[in-house]
Amino acid sequence: MPKIHVLIVDDAVVVRSRLSKLLALDPELEVAGVAATGRIALAKIQQVKPDVVILDVEMPEMDGLETLAAIRQSYPDLPVIMFSTQTQTGATATLDALALGASDYATKPSQIGNVQAANQYIQESLFPKIKFFGRKTALPLVVPVAPAESQSLQRIRDRQAIVEILAIGVSTGGPNALGQLLPQLPKTFPIPIVIVQHMPPMFTKLMADRLATKCELCVAEAYPGAPLMPGTIWIAPGDYHLEVTRSGARMQLTTHQAAPENFCRPSVDVLFRSIAQHCNARSLGVILTGMGQDGLRGCESIRDAGGQILAQDEASSVVWGMPGFVVNAGLADAVLPLEAMSIEILRRVTNSEHL
Repeated sequence: MPKIHVLIVDDAVVVRSRLSKLLALDPELEVAGVAATGRIALAKIQQVKPDVVILDVEMPEMDGLETLAAIRQSYPDLPVIMFSTQTQTGATATLDALALGASDYATKPSQIGNVQAANQYIQESLFPKIKFFGRKTALPLVVPVAPAESQSLQRIRDRQAIVEILAIGVSTGGPNALGQLLPQLPKTFPIPIVIVQHMPPMFTKLMADRLATKCELCVAEAYPGAPLMPGTIWIAPGDYHLEVTRSGARMQLTTHQAAPENFCRPSVDVLFRSIAQHCNARSLGVILTGMGQDGLRGCESIRDAGGQILAQDEASSVVWGMPGFVVNAGLADAVLPLEAMSIEILRRVTNSEHL
């Protein structure tokens, strides 16, 4: 397999040097060039023709957002991964970049004790994304395919219980997917919604605040003891797992920092398992675009408890990893494009097909 050629764009010489050295250690990757400014980067793209651009968010003269906009105008299909600081400024700019068409993002190491740990963090968080977006064709999912349920059994599952909670798991491409899906839900939406979006601290709070300005429903970052009420959307805070608990008819949320699952905290699996435990067949899980397979085991738990699962289709996903694993495992009751997801959610929540 040919090496993936990477252009590094960052105004900090120490960042350019570190990334260049780490990339040189990986046999699948190669540094195509480096650039200290956005203007130099635009010239370098034409010269070195990279497969992926790693783009700093905060740069003088021409910042990451301006550079990204120029790249998208001239090279609409070139993968661009934002490399941002874990600050409010960095988080805000990263969300703006995703809305402008950045392929994904990774955060720079922060408050990590030593150089070796910082290097490992970069290799684990950034390099898989470079390899995914840098390949001309995505590698196929290798998942055992379970037999699909018969249509009659699916219809039985549709009407076996009233849905009392909607859970959504999403990762790469998630902010834009949620920004399209959630505003389509009406203010009369009759059940609570809980969401795991793979993001670090501060990013999740800012994303919740942005969604709150677009949605008719109340959107907020989850906190321990938050009540699960109809018409509310709770988003798992970065670096904390989110779980549903129940006391009689009352449901509320709890957060904790147990070990990551699937290299993720928050993890979709953790949330979905808690919902399967406390809501049984009255749960509806939705898996949207995302890299990896977080959510697969959680979907198994919901289905084993009698609940329902919807998955985003490949064509409308930025990365058909998380939903692809669920679909190929035979766990999805329906596979839908993102634009049709809200209609199907409303149908299953209100059971309108059987009224």
